[in-house]
Amino acid sequence: MAQGKLRKDAGLVGLLFVGVSTMIGSGWLLGPMHSARDAGPLSIGSWAIAALVVGLIALVYAELGPMFTKSGGLMYMSLITHGRLVGRIWSWILFLAYVSIAPVEAMAVVTYANNYVPGMVDSQTSLLTTQGVLIAVGVLALLTALNFLVLRLILLLNTLATWIKVCAPIGTIIVLLIYSHHPENLSVPAHASGNVANMLTAISTAGVFFSLFGFTQAIQLAGETDNPARNIPIAVIGTIIIGALIFVLVQYAFVTAIPPALLAKDGWSGLNFKGVAGPMAGLAMTLGASFWALALYADAIISPAFCGYIWSTATARMLMASADEKFASAGMMKINRHGVPWVALLVSFFVGLLFFFPFPSWQKLVDYASSATVLSYGLGCVVLLQMRRVMPNIKRPFKLWSAWIITPLAFIASNFILFWAGFSTMSFLFAILIAALAVYLVFNSGEGMRDWRHALWLIPYFGGMWILGWIGPLSMGGDGLLDIYWDMLAVAVLSLVILYIALHTSVSAERSQAYYNKILEADASAPFEVLPD
Repeated sequence: MAQGKLRKDAGLVGLLFVGVSTMIGSGWLLGPMHSARDAGPLSIGSWAIAALVVGLIALVYAELGPMFTKSGGLMYMSLITHGRLVGRIWSWILFLAYVSIAPVEAMAVVTYANNYVPGMVDSQTSLLTTQGVLIAVGVLALLTALNFLVLRLILLLNTLATWIKVCAPIGTIIVLLIYSHHPENLSVPAHASGNVANMLTAISTAGVFFSLFGFTQAIQLAGETDNPARNIPIAVIGTIIIGALIFVLVQYAFVTAIPPALLAKDGWSGLNFKGVAGPMAGLAMTLGASFWALALYADAIISPAFCGYIWSTATARMLMASADEKFASAGMMKINRHGVPWVALLVSFFVGLLFFFPFPSWQKLVDYASSATVLSYGLGCVVLLQMRRVMPNIKRPFKLWSAWIITPLAFIASNFILFWAGFSTMSFLFAILIAALAVYLVFNSGEGMRDWRHALWLIPYFGGMWILGWIGPLSMGGDGLLDIYWDMLAVAVLSLVILYIALHTSVSAERSQAYYNKILEADASAPFEVLPD
């Protein structure tokens, strides 16, 4: 294929629709059921708290995004304050997070389809059968193939699909409230105790946070929009607002639509009804809204499929950015005549296949994807504050107000999400990173050792989070030495300590400035300037 350049086909509406489309995927179709089983009516609070947490993180990236206007912008941020070793580790985290999400959406399509084509999901374990895995592989292959089309065409199709995807949850809210509204369900507890704890852990384990983190898609496509200074902050913040409103209302409608008889025996934890594998459509069918159930079965293909498509796009751009910094093979930068990074797409597809095996169910894979993604977001808080310290006069198209208050809160919030995912998920993620680091240091010890001093803060960070998970509540896989509230206090204190250490072990101001200038020089479209002192 001939080499080419990325096309600037993504306008403000396109970026906003990309973000909203990414949010309205499998999460709203499956998350309300899982979170209701975990937290009962307090699951409504799970979505509201998650929206607040993601909103804090999004504000950080609303400032950073327009300053890194190359596609795959999140990867470049990881280098500017702590050098190449931290940058390389973060490139792994980003890839592990992004590459898992398209398989999540492919798995969701299969899970819903099992209601009318049985045999793809085991009814006892909720795991994919061999047939289900093979079909999920086919869905993922289709999502990858779609990426080979011109971005402008796909954004047009995505815009049309997004209107359908937005109308589906709004229509569901209306239908459920009309057919069945039982406010008394709001007083039915999930368990005899621990309701608030369940509300918090559901954010990570029931797909709540997973549903909300599509806001970064505008940043990943920064190199393909003609006015990133205006478009990126609006797209990032707008995505959060639209998604939060829709999801909170969907959860309320779901909780109050459940016939009380279904809660009489086992409460929320034992909630079950016909078609529960596709819970939104199954509930509509249970309530007699068969016409809407059919519409939801159709949307269960459209919503996850286009969401998975967008994440495939973002993963390829992130790999391309890694290759640009020599963190991945130069082949990842190959772009065909349509402006598509085709080698990176194929690599993302084949690596994505691996996630069908250790995580053969939607909820299990969501746990991992949420943890990896929020871990990748945490560095943005460090980057923003360090750039405020060493480059205060850089023009910022969007400048976060009260950054020294909001950014630490965002860092604490991101670590709460990681902690709520549970000890086993956190251990699995850290084990992969340690193994990758060991292999890297064996073969690239020269580059790694040059910046080791700037990476030392990762040891107390990852180690501290792991220890707090280990001594945490039994319900989260820990040893039960601390309950969730004391453990969360410890996570908050650790977060502030790590933030302090990270800011004081960064590279020099001159090195950060030189690297940032290099990024701007490599992207002639970057509309920024350095202001005088």
